[in-house]
Amino acid sequence: MKQDSDSAVLVTGGAGFIGSHLVDSLIEKRVNVVAFDNLSSGSKENLHESIGKSNCKFFQGDLKDLNRISEALANVDLVYHLAANPEVRDVDPKSHFYENQVATFNLLEAMRKSSARKIVFASTSTIYGEASIQPTPEGYGPLIPISTYGASKLACEALISSYAYTYGIRGLILRLGNTIGSRSNHGVIADFLKKLRKNPNVLEVLGDGSQVKSYIHFTDCLSAISITSEKFLQSNDRVEIYNLSSADKITVRRIAEIVLEATGSKARFQTTGGIDGGRGWMGDVKSMQLSIEKLQSLGWKPKYDSEEAVQKAVRELMKQGADN
Repeated sequence: MKQDSDSAVLVTGGAGFIGSHLVDSLIEKRVNVVAFDNLSSGSKENLHESIGKSNCKFFQGDLKDLNRISEALANVDLVYHLAANPEVRDVDPKSHFYENQVATFNLLEAMRKSSARKIVFASTSTIYGEASIQPTPEGYGPLIPISTYGASKLACEALISSYAYTYGIRGLILRLGNTIGSRSNHGVIADFLKKLRKNPNVLEVLGDGSQVKSYIHFTDCLSAISITSEKFLQSNDRVEIYNLSSADKITVRRIAEIVLEATGSKARFQTTGGIDGGRGWMGDVKSMQLSIEKLQSLGWKPKYDSEEAVQKAVRELMKQGADN
């Protein structure tokens, strides 16, 4: 990534799971980075490899504070927008609205009044809802999300598109599959490990266990972000969209089996049976697999398939738990 000596890249959610790994990657490439985070779910410990280096600045702030984000955008020309409420379950719909939609609106408003003209947005596979075509391509429609999380992310995509066509801000939208690995503190793998620590005899599986989805290791996600960003920055496109995921999928039951194999646990499965056809919760997409043909056309391919990504992530999170 080419960069002016005095310009910087802003990473919102820079102390979170994917955000902190992205910051580390950019710092290694000698990019000037501002890591912006309110530390509600992220941690400065995630940035221990980068904080203190001359090309890394940590900026604690909240995207709901327009003045604070405006301060952070000084000398920034590119924004990686990863900050969001990471919980897919609709525990608090208002949180998705404020932490995703309002936060993104404020960021775009601050960008409109600054020199930052390019944004890379971490969207989600959940914007597709229950797609009738799988693997699901970027051009699939109509988009009918079944959770407020998915709805809020789709609304953010629309905001970015509107600012691109109205105010000249260029936007790269990346629809991520389930991204897993070290520094993650939520999701099915972290949930299983926490449950086993609490009760080593029974592993509760939400739903009927047949839910099947794609999983991508964060290292593959980072390489995909890098190649799509480079392609986008070299183009004149106002808005571009890519799916980021592995090329296959895996069931929740198989993930549970991998966790038990890795931990050496003899715990028995106990499915909750689920709701609405075996879902883990209302709004849970039962089956998801993204088409990555467009991404692969750039020469990218994942190093790990879904099962390999899960196995690697389980080992990393087990070590992470042991170190905490």
